[in-house]
Amino acid sequence: MLIAFDSTQQALRTEMLLEYADIEIDIRPTPKTITAGCALSIDFPDDELETVRLILVEQSVEIRGIFRETSDGYELVHSG
Repeated sequence: MLIAFDSTQQALRTEMLLEYADIEIDIRPTPKTITAGCALSIDFPDDELETVRLILVEQSVEIRGIFRETSDGYELVHSG
């Protein structure tokens, strides 16, 4: 799963929140197929989706969306 952002500030804030929650993440460049205002995205394991969504909502984090990689590119799973 991949979270895309419209601002670097929100990406860095999310990184801190997810690390604090002991969720394994990777910071990576936002794929060109995803239109976002920030060049940073966060990868996380599929099985953590509900926990991640809960953290984002509880902490009022602004995101572009959560995407799942498919054979055709990326599909939107949850919009910001």
